[in-house]
Amino acid sequence: MNARPTPSQAYAKARALTDHRASFAKAALFVAGIALSALLASQAFANPDRWQREGWSTDFTQATVDLGEIMDGGPRRDGIPPIDNPSFIPVSEVEHLNPLDPVMSFTHNGETRAYPLRVMTFHEIVNDEVGGMPVSVTYCPLCNAAIVFDRNVDGEILDFGTTGKLRRSDLVMYDRQTDSWWQQFSGESITGSYAGTALTMLPSQLVSWERFAEANPDAMVLEDPLNFRRPYGMNPYRGYDTLAQPFLYNGPFPDGIAPLQRVVMVRHGDTEFAISTAKLAEEGSFEHDGVEVVFTPGQASALDSEIIAEGRDVGNITVTMDGEPVVHDVTFAFVVHAFEPDLEIIQ
Repeated sequence: MNARPTPSQAYAKARALTDHRASFAKAALFVAGIALSALLASQAFANPDRWQREGWSTDFTQATVDLGEIMDGGPRRDGIPPIDNPSFIPVSEVEHLNPLDPVMSFTHNGETRAYPLRVMTFHEIVNDEVGGMPVSVTYCPLCNAAIVFDRNVDGEILDFGTTGKLRRSDLVMYDRQTDSWWQQFSGESITGSYAGTALTMLPSQLVSWERFAEANPDAMVLEDPLNFRRPYGMNPYRGYDTLAQPFLYNGPFPDGIAPLQRVVMVRHGDTEFAISTAKLAEEGSFEHDGVEVVFTPGQASALDSEIIAEGRDVGNITVTMDGEPVVHDVTFAFVVHAFEPDLEIIQ
């Protein structure tokens, strides 16, 4: 097995490859235009009659939310295609990731895998099995919500896809077994036969490639899929996380904090709180009810520069209790306020 290249060597090689990716720049801009065109040309909200004409077999008579809040995001069902048969390579063989590239890190039963946002941005869902557990690894760029779910629901293994719909700017997923629709940020089914059922969230982390590789030299890393034509490594949402307001969102904003300021949302049993990463960057760490949140610099924003790995440094967040990882999400302030309006964001 070849020795793992140093971060600087890997960066130099990956940066050189960006010239070859330049031909895909128009494709990246087209993806970005999906959301913009939907905002400008289709402020209309979807409705169950139209959804059924689209081919959905969902039981829309069962719903836990106002279906009028669900908007067309632009793509059709699985127009943002999930990855159902992911392939992986060892950390030691990875040469295309740069030191600050953001990756989702997930461990179960002694098995650790990385899911780079350079891939997740273009697929949003990976149906996988890690350490014997069927999981869905999910990422919603508009909310920067990176969440892993157990796919086993009451003994039924569900496979998830993208509906092409959004609610409160967040990805609405569906399961292929019942066509029920699920809110990605909460993990709850919002309409269909599973309405009211919640998926189990599993601890994961957004971390830089450099830190992941150093901590997990024997782990496996999701490869760029070969069966899709996508400009992996490019950011189709360039400059998104510094906008004044998010795409396709018409709800209220929190007071005293920019809507697209990053916030750590902790969900651990009865312990639930949110704290801005700006405060964490100033103080280094924060503790609440035995949960420790630690900030360390050195991770690129996936929603800033044209090339993801060159995004500004937004830092790494680690959330633990007694040394064990805790379910959390590094999302935006408007998302926390949209789904947890009574939760005060610590600033």
